[in-house]
Amino acid sequence: MIIVIGGMIGAGKTSVAKVIGEQLKSDVFYENVENNDILPLFYTASPEEQDAKRYPFLLQLEFLSSRFQDIKQAFHHRNNVLDRSIYEDWYFCKVNNDLGRISDMEFKIYEKLLNNMMEELDALPQKAPDLMVYLRGSFETIMKRIGLRGREFEQDESLRNYYYTLWSGYDDWVTNHYHASQVLTIDIDKLDVVNCPEDIPVLMKMVKDKLQMLDKDIVE
Repeated sequence: MIIVIGGMIGAGKTSVAKVIGEQLKSDVFYENVENNDILPLFYTASPEEQDAKRYPFLLQLEFLSSRFQDIKQAFHHRNNVLDRSIYEDWYFCKVNNDLGRISDMEFKIYEKLLNNMMEELDALPQKAPDLMVYLRGSFETIMKRIGLRGREFEQDESLRNYYYTLWSGYDDWVTNHYHASQVLTIDIDKLDVVNCPEDIPVLMKMVKDKLQMLDKDIVE
């Protein structure tokens, strides 16, 4: 049983991945944020610095590499939860390409690398996740949670348009571009496992019910 957690920046993927991992006694692969030197530069560099240093493209390559490494390990062993996955990585690259932060040439190179990686995944014992848990919420909830988690480089008001662009296209990506597994959508406007521990049993019932519908074994 392999579950990937998807959703907007600030949606609570890491917290949900931790809860599901603990409840199902599964290993958890967390997104590489704390040891990512490029991430703060992506958020804080001026447009001129971004253009000169190509931080958006470098950040996508860094994330692509770490997510490929994580999912390879997860696919070799059953019962894992991934805090965001390689499947979602393309969406962020595409948005930054649309915004002009990543050039068309860079995007083509990125897609070639991604396609090569996906071909390699096809040769592994497990070829796809069993389920994606998609954390979906209003833009107001997303912005509130980004503020509450307190990463200084994420707080600048100038980032609001970037966040909105990402948020506004997420449902379309899930509906029309993600085909690796079934999707369980969680409404984070109503469910908050961080601040409301009583929501944890509700979340886990939804996850277990979905896995049982898919005839997947649940680790207890």
